[in-house]
Amino acid sequence: MPLPLAPVAGFAIRYGTVALVAYGVRKALRKGRTDQRAEDALDDMDEGVAVHRPGDRGQTNAAARFRRVIRWDDTAIEIDAAALGRFRVRKV
Repeated sequence: MPLPLAPVAGFAIRYGTVALVAYGVRKALRKGRTDQRAEDALDDMDEGVAVHRPGDRGQTNAAARFRRVIRWDDTAIEIDAAALGRFRVRKV
């Protein structure tokens, strides 16, 4: 009895494509670094979302922070997500 390869080929192509994309993304990523000044700025942020536009810089700044402690049974985890953003348009 012959083995039907058509369904297997579809899965192989699909997962092969996913693996190839993951490999490409991995190769495109640069090695990052930890900047203590940025870590301190993220730790000092207040919880919530803030947006402001400094008049002297021609840019819009945004900051967001989300902190929660989740408990269940005997386990507790803290989620702390913070982000800083800047949007600037300049004529060069």
